[in-house]
Amino acid sequence: MTGFSLKDQLFNEDTVRTLAVPFGEAGFFDAERFVARVVAAMSPLELKERINLIADELIDVLPKSFPDKVTAIRASLPPPLDPTKTDDDFGSFIYAPLGVVVEKQGIENHRDLSFDLLEDLTQRFSMEYSIRAFLNRWPDKTVQRMNAWAHHENYHVRRLASEGLRPKLPWGKGIPQTTSDRLPVLDALHADSTRFVTRSVANHLNDIAKTEPEIVLNLLDAWVLKGQQDRKELDWMRRHALRSLIKEGHSGAMAHLGYDAEIVIDEAEVRITPDALAIGEKAEITAKFTAPKGGPIIADYVIDFVKSNGSSAPKVFKMKVLQAKPDVEFVLKKEHLFKKGATIFTHYPGDHRISLQINGRIVASSQFVLS
Repeated sequence: MTGFSLKDQLFNEDTVRTLAVPFGEAGFFDAERFVARVVAAMSPLELKERINLIADELIDVLPKSFPDKVTAIRASLPPPLDPTKTDDDFGSFIYAPLGVVVEKQGIENHRDLSFDLLEDLTQRFSMEYSIRAFLNRWPDKTVQRMNAWAHHENYHVRRLASEGLRPKLPWGKGIPQTTSDRLPVLDALHADSTRFVTRSVANHLNDIAKTEPEIVLNLLDAWVLKGQQDRKELDWMRRHALRSLIKEGHSGAMAHLGYDAEIVIDEAEVRITPDALAIGEKAEITAKFTAPKGGPIIADYVIDFVKSNGSSAPKVFKMKVLQAKPDVEFVLKKEHLFKKGATIFTHYPGDHRISLQINGRIVASSQFVLS
């Protein structure tokens, strides 16, 4: 049985034809010949390699000069994504190669024209990866343009201003910009009316918080005082922006969200059943505790996983967010799979520790064995 292939779903004969046909109808090149050349070379390539292949093939068949390429691309684009939507409208991945064409052909001698085309392209598919080449080559001018994009009428362009500047954009090239370069964009976008944009802002803040937590906390405090964003949306953004700090038990992040890191906890215990299991098996985690004075609680469990060298490292897992009533015992249960053969995390046998974490503080622990 053949497994799911993202690269084949995104880049295949049908999607390449979707990209090529408008160019052919406009008379820029033979669409079917282009499709045949790409498909013949594409099969052994991974996703990023397929994007580069299509970009190189486009560079070969489009007009030689970059301004003429821009004219051809604009003439062949589909309509912009629906401006009435507010979230999860990513467009089609098949347009990603057009951003690579801009990176390769426009970055040196046609910077501003490249910015204009990326502004158009991101309304069909996000150009957050392509803009990072410009943030490296033209840092000041690109940040200047992104500050302007933060006020654009189209929310996909506004999102690009935040998403492209993220310091830890997954799979993105590293960029030289500092937090001070980013804050004006984030400040302009924090009161945006679309979740697609505010999610990017929150993710952006989560990136920054990993190295500069106090800056993020101060910025969120300032946004609360400004009162420009709908409070329900801002509260969601605050929780999302601070999620990594909350997992780490950062006391300032806890306090910002109204959780007392020093809340009194009694009769706390945590156990895993069975307490001896094999990699690939499931276990049930049970946590019990009381909070004599009550209060808001974030309950997590932490597993100190054995590493390949025999040392251990903790990993935090969400359990429950609740409002504890005084002196009421809470019993929480969660099933955990110690997955075998995971691509991003490898389990190793040995003695492990599991802990109950309340508002960022470890309050109970026990041992188990993974074999």
